[in-house]
Amino acid sequence: MTTLHEPVVTTTPADLSVWPASTTEPRPGDLAVGGVPLAEVADRFGTPVYVLDENEVRERCRTYRHAFPDAEVLYAAKAFLCRAMVHWTEEEGLGLDVCSAGELELAVTTGFPPERIVLHGNAKSPRDLETALRLGVGRIVIDSPSEIARLAAAVGPDGHQKVMVRVVPGISAGGHEKIRTGTDDQKFGLSIADGYAQHAIARILDQPQLELTGLHCHLGSQITSVKPYLAAVRRMVGLMARLYEQHGLVLPELDLGGGHGIAYRPGEEALDLTALARRVRAELTDACAAAGLPVPRLIIEPGRAVVGPAGIAVYRVLAVKKTGDHTFVAVDGGMSDNPRPALYGVRYAPRLIGRSSAAPTAPVTVVGRHCEAGDVLAADVELPSDLRPGDLLAVPVAGAYHLSMASGYNLVGRPPVTAVRDGHARLLVRRESLDDIRRRDVGL
Repeated sequence: MTTLHEPVVTTTPADLSVWPASTTEPRPGDLAVGGVPLAEVADRFGTPVYVLDENEVRERCRTYRHAFPDAEVLYAAKAFLCRAMVHWTEEEGLGLDVCSAGELELAVTTGFPPERIVLHGNAKSPRDLETALRLGVGRIVIDSPSEIARLAAAVGPDGHQKVMVRVVPGISAGGHEKIRTGTDDQKFGLSIADGYAQHAIARILDQPQLELTGLHCHLGSQITSVKPYLAAVRRMVGLMARLYEQHGLVLPELDLGGGHGIAYRPGEEALDLTALARRVRAELTDACAAAGLPVPRLIIEPGRAVVGPAGIAVYRVLAVKKTGDHTFVAVDGGMSDNPRPALYGVRYAPRLIGRSSAAPTAPVTVVGRHCEAGDVLAADVELPSDLRPGDLLAVPVAGAYHLSMASGYNLVGRPPVTAVRDGHARLLVRRESLDDIRRRDVGL
């Protein structure tokens, strides 16, 4: 996905193709984002540090609104959430897709309208449902038959709640087996193939306090082809046609989820958002016409594609060590602030910042500080051969699933999040301190 403005840079476009559009190199080796040198951010806030380009986030929200003008666009909060992110998405006209009472309460207490929020989750806790009903969440996506009775009881005979049903369309798509969620062999949703989805829908229709507004599916993550979405449209409309025949039911909404793939390294493929919008709209119109159904309002849930390319993680080099034929560059973060390489084998393109180097590049493996052999941030990447302790490395495309998946491993504390815009940097989420960790430990 591209933003609507072009960067002014002094390096070749390929060098910065996966960086925020505001990225410049005012001096050799000294990258700035949002008008702020990344080395200055590191000096001011310490390392590791996450940097978010606010304008990039906002521009990507607008790109979705422009590409899908008739659809409801929900930002998938699981990718990254803080109060500033809630504020940005609300101002740019997006709704929210949340997965827990924690995400929901953070959004609503920040001022986000609860009726524009959808609650997901394959195993919603009593607190999740109670919070959703108390705050007046717009829709709850039912993921299992047991949720129907629990939710109906919680709503009460005189209450009312809009719901959707998550359907498994039987389509395999996504960048890794652990992030493919459209097939029958994983934990999410209700299958069309075995009839569980149809049975659950019939049960919902027997609960007058639950209003079924539509069907939902999510195929997976890091999908770079339009074809799986078109197949999903056909299968979902096919189910809608059967529901009309069996129950006279006309559903006004169809949620195709998210999973829109982005490039993490120069040259990698990303999903063509313009083609997705055009072809999904045409497929949905044709499929509904063939089935004799009105066209439902489309809902999509981008997360990574909104915030991922807007973020940078900045680390400081602690050690450089040669072991046999390998050179290891150890930094002051690792799998506690980015577990994705260990989980999914994701590959990044780190870059030396803060100084120029005329040294030739050499293959190195950038590793973290944690006591795990799998604590690798970037394997076999080309970096200047004169790397030394104290240098700064910046990792682009670090806005999604970094802080949201960060852990307390080795009690190093989670990094802060900063925002840059128009030459200014500000703190959004402070660094987790040892005092924070100690205060949670209440027993001896």
